[in-house]
Amino acid sequence: MLAICRGRRKFLAASLTLLCIPAITWIYLFAGSFEDGKPVSLSPLDSQAHSPRYTASSQRERESLEVRVREVEEENRALRRQLSLAQGRGQGHRRGNHSKTYSMEEGTGDSENLRAGIVAGNSSECGQQPVVEKCETIHVAIVCAGYNASRDVVTLVKSVLFHRRNPLHFHLIADSIAEQILATLFQTWMVPAVRVDFYNADELKSEVSWIPNKHYSGIYGLMKLVLTKTLPASLERVIVLDTDITFATDIAELWAVFHKFKGQQVLGLVENQSDWYLGNLWKNHRPWPALGRGYNTGVILLLLDKLRKMKWEQMWRLTAERELMGMLSTSLADQDIFNAVIKQNPFLVYQLPCFWNVQLSDHTRSEQCYRDVSDLKVIHWNSPKKLRVKNKHVEFFRNLYLTFLEYDGNLLRRELFGCPSEADVNSENLQKQLSELDEDDLCYEFRRERFTVHRTHLYFLHYEYEPAADNTDVTLVAQLSMDRLQMLEAICKHWEGPISLALYLSDAEAQQFLRYAQGSEVLMSRHNVGYHIVYKEGQFYPVNLLRNVAMKHISTPYMFLSDIDFLPMYGLYEYLRKSVIQLDLANTKKAMIVPAFETLRYRLSFPKSKAELLSMLDMGTLFTFRYHVWTKGHAPTNFAKWRTATTPYQVEWEADFEPYVVVRRDCPEYDRRFVGFGWNKVAHIMELDAQEYEFIVLPNAYMIHMPHAPSFDITKFRSNKQYRICLKTLKEEFQQDMSRRYGFAALKYLTAENNS
Repeated sequence: MLAICRGRRKFLAASLTLLCIPAITWIYLFAGSFEDGKPVSLSPLDSQAHSPRYTASSQRERESLEVRVREVEEENRALRRQLSLAQGRGQGHRRGNHSKTYSMEEGTGDSENLRAGIVAGNSSECGQQPVVEKCETIHVAIVCAGYNASRDVVTLVKSVLFHRRNPLHFHLIADSIAEQILATLFQTWMVPAVRVDFYNADELKSEVSWIPNKHYSGIYGLMKLVLTKTLPASLERVIVLDTDITFATDIAELWAVFHKFKGQQVLGLVENQSDWYLGNLWKNHRPWPALGRGYNTGVILLLLDKLRKMKWEQMWRLTAERELMGMLSTSLADQDIFNAVIKQNPFLVYQLPCFWNVQLSDHTRSEQCYRDVSDLKVIHWNSPKKLRVKNKHVEFFRNLYLTFLEYDGNLLRRELFGCPSEADVNSENLQKQLSELDEDDLCYEFRRERFTVHRTHLYFLHYEYEPAADNTDVTLVAQLSMDRLQMLEAICKHWEGPISLALYLSDAEAQQFLRYAQGSEVLMSRHNVGYHIVYKEGQFYPVNLLRNVAMKHISTPYMFLSDIDFLPMYGLYEYLRKSVIQLDLANTKKAMIVPAFETLRYRLSFPKSKAELLSMLDMGTLFTFRYHVWTKGHAPTNFAKWRTATTPYQVEWEADFEPYVVVRRDCPEYDRRFVGFGWNKVAHIMELDAQEYEFIVLPNAYMIHMPHAPSFDITKFRSNKQYRICLKTLKEEFQQDMSRRYGFAALKYLTAENNS
């Protein structure tokens, strides 16, 4: 409504101006055509013929008057054009709710207009507004490498998805680490009308490795220079973004700016808001050449087709080679080379208004880019300090960033109505599987959980692993939620080998975990722990999905399938590696059992040997695991024999057996139908037995369960009769599936269940 009123006021003002100026003009001309009370002809020829007082001076005055007449007529024509455009906009506002396209804010193409726009509060210019079609695909390119950058990309993508109304195509130039992380993330995110393509950044290193670069982004900070070669030849235009960008508006508004490019303009950039390129930051500061303040390359609009025709590749290479002879290296990576090219070829640039890249590094002019927070479009955290940067509005910017950082990404899985989506095989299969379920089934929610696709972010923190030369390495595998976070430091102290953990967290909890981990000296000193975030969705704890995620992403030939509440004995890692060789796990189907014990005390002097543990058993400080509530779970381990055993011994499978085992990485996965509490490990051990694994108890190994409050799922199991009924139903269905898969050999599981 406000926009309509403003349009009407502009229309009225223009109308009055159009009516008044001609009248005033002709009154002025009429009055000026009298001299000494007598009319004077406007024609010099007429004056010469009829006036004896004609002089050179009066001729100049009349010529000046004729010029003024032509100027007034030109102003009239300009006002008519403006009035016509104002009428068009007024009609556009009235039918705006029915339009299939939407208009974008007008940008500026030169620094004078840019400064005027800042003073005026970034108001739009008069003129035809560019448009983006409703279902037009917007292409975005991002260079991403490593674990930390992968996290940053997720926050950037969230901010773009939150505001977007168009299909998106992300072009990610990524190293092998970022590709693995982000490919899994987008595959499990399943956002409609979003396509993601990856380009191998490692293959591009040779294109830019000859350029010395002092910037913290390293070699990957130069790869935006080769996008014309890297991206598909059919792609004509693309928005290029740094990973430390946050959008505060629909990215389609920025895409629309491409329509304003004229002539040979092929780069859309915002002026650099620091004094870096002015060369006055410190004594002997010598930056790369730039036009004025230079341009920041955190946000770039690239007209790829025109750049290719201009031979951009040759242009930037020649410039870089020439400047490097004197500069020796770049300080700001690709930005230095872009600016050097622009210095020589200023016609290449369309200057974007600075609210398209508000640069929050120290000592910038970013505060001049907006008069109100509603003016903001794109925030760029381009300081190494990131959220700790100095700015009088930094709290607002930080809160905006944290909003997207902790925003539930599942809420962004929304359809773009009216826009056809590309066929997604995974999505179609999921819908088919869900449609086959009976929603009236009392166990529908249990069955549905089996098919739920949980968004997954692998390697949330930096991970390094050096394979063991003897090929005997073992990874501890476990899963946890936020309420078990305090166990991580203790496990890391007890187990020095690699660890693979699946954490079931919300987006906000993932950030709490990140802060917890970064504040822990113990966790930060360990780089061989893989943290894989599985984001919360649904009402059940997907325990077996979490185990499968952790199992799938180990780097060792063997794995110790544990739970987060257990502390392994000191030295267990090395003991298991020796046992792998002793029992020839590489060539046999064996599951090595680590006997499980428990304490009811929150403070425990952890036993340093088997003898000390046996003493604590005798004193009642320790117990065999769950002996008082679920004896069958670990009874086949035969603890009486273990007390005196000095060599490994074999035990037979029994109903409800659920020991903690060490197996090869190619063992079967856990069955996803079991969620929450009950039968999740039992079913897996049954599957191992069906595949003819031998169960071998290790005589000098042990683990101890630490006390904790009951989980939400075990509380539901104990209090909800329908929960127990559904679990029994799922058990029966699993046993039937076992019979179908393993035939006659699986009959013993039905018999054992009936006898138990």
